[in-house]
Amino acid sequence: MTLPLPRAAVAAAAVAAVLALLLPFLLAAPAQATGYRYWSFWKWSESAWAYQQQGPAVYVPPDGAVDGWRFAVSPDGGQGAARPTAAGDFGAVCADVPAQAGKKRIAVVLDFGTAADAPAGEAPPAARTICAAVPTAASSAEVLAAVAPPLRYDSGGILCAIAGYPRTGCGDTVGAGADSGAKGGSPGPSVGLLAGGAVIVVLAAGAVWQARRRRDS
Repeated sequence: MTLPLPRAAVAAAAVAAVLALLLPFLLAAPAQATGYRYWSFWKWSESAWAYQQQGPAVYVPPDGAVDGWRFAVSPDGGQGAARPTAAGDFGAVCADVPAQAGKKRIAVVLDFGTAADAPAGEAPPAARTICAAVPTAASSAEVLAAVAPPLRYDSGGILCAIAGYPRTGCGDTVGAGADSGAKGGSPGPSVGLLAGGAVIVVLAAGAVWQARRRRDS
């Protein structure tokens, strides 16, 4: 005849089983956020790239400014996006372009990203720098159109391609957990799994406490 296990032993076994199930998830690194493959817009400020808070159609750079563009898989905007890798050296970029009356000179840094950032079947062109001599009222979008055609926009006015790159796509989503190389990662455990496991652990722990209380009384 097999004797039933004490309640405390059963509860302890349940706690151990649930912890064994959840421990690999709890110890795993948290999943990264979803990334997007797009051109980010920067300005050279105080010897560093600063994320441009105004859109290129709105921002009017002054003479001597440096606009930077970087194609990469990045978070959706902000300082977390990948920066251009080259420095914004206006003097070097525009050294051979003389000042002209009624025009301004804007240095443009184009960084097409890495092969890992590229859409499937495409290879990024080499990075380049260009000096634009444009009317003083020109926006950054007009500066870009003057030096890096063809540009491609979507129906919402989002810049999709510079100098024809990439050929297709616009702000494509790269799966959750993907790194800047657009490689898929493993998502973390679901909230439901963790919450359910936590409830089981709490109930099992309560059963152990009740059993010990009855045994000691």
